[in-house]
Amino acid sequence: MSDSDGKMVQLTASDGFKLDAFEVAASGERRGGIVILQEIFGVTDQLKGVARSYAKHGYDTIVPALFDRKGPQTVIPFSEPDRGRETMNSLDKGLTLLDIAAAVAHLNRGKGVSLIGFCWGGGVAVRCGSELSLRGAVAFYGTALAANLAKTPTCPMLFHFGDTDPNSPPDVIEMVKTKLPSAETHIYHAPHGFANEARPTVYVKEAAETAHQRTLAFLNKLHTK
Repeated sequence: MSDSDGKMVQLTASDGFKLDAFEVAASGERRGGIVILQEIFGVTDQLKGVARSYAKHGYDTIVPALFDRKGPQTVIPFSEPDRGRETMNSLDKGLTLLDIAAAVAHLNRGKGVSLIGFCWGGGVAVRCGSELSLRGAVAFYGTALAANLAKTPTCPMLFHFGDTDPNSPPDVIEMVKTKLPSAETHIYHAPHGFANEARPTVYVKEAAETAHQRTLAFLNKLHTK
C-alpha cells in the first residue's frame, strides 16, 4: 500500500499513551495538515476514505484512533450506536484532547494544521479550537455544542448542520451563531450523519458533496501553498 492509499502509524500522547492513527500523505504540492476526528464508531473504512479524498487536494491527513484508550483497534458497527455512545461517554475528555494534540503535532510541518470532525468529533473539534493551536476547524453535525463552546474558539470555524438533526435544533444553531458571529454556518435539508455514504438511511448525497466542497474552499483559504 502506497502512502497515497494510507497506512497505520503510532502516535504518542504527552502522557506517554500510544495510540494508532490512519495517515495519508498529500498528493502534489502540500498545503498543510488535516486531523479528522471520528464519529462514535472509531476509525472506520468510511473515514479512511474521507482522509484519502482530502489528501488528493494537497493535505497530509490523519485519523487518530480515539477509542484506543478503551481498547486497541476498537471499531464499532454502524448498527450499534448505543455501544458507540457508551464507549465515547466512558472516555476522559482531557485524555482525548491529549490524543488529538499528538495528531496535530505529528502533522505540524510548517504549513499549519486544521481539524475536521464528524458527530462526536465535530463537537470535540469545537473544543479543540479553544485548546490547541490550529489554522481552522470544521464541525459536521457536531454534538454537545453548548458544552464544547464553554470556551470560545480562537481559530476560524465552519459548521455544517442538518435541519432534522435532533442534536442541533434551531436554538442550538442560533446559540452557535450568537457566540461565534464570525463563523461560517450552513444548514442542509438533511438528518444527522448526512455526509456518511456508508449509512444509506441518513446519507444525503447533494448535501454531503456541497458540505465537502465548502469545507475544501474554507481550508484552502487558510492554508496557502
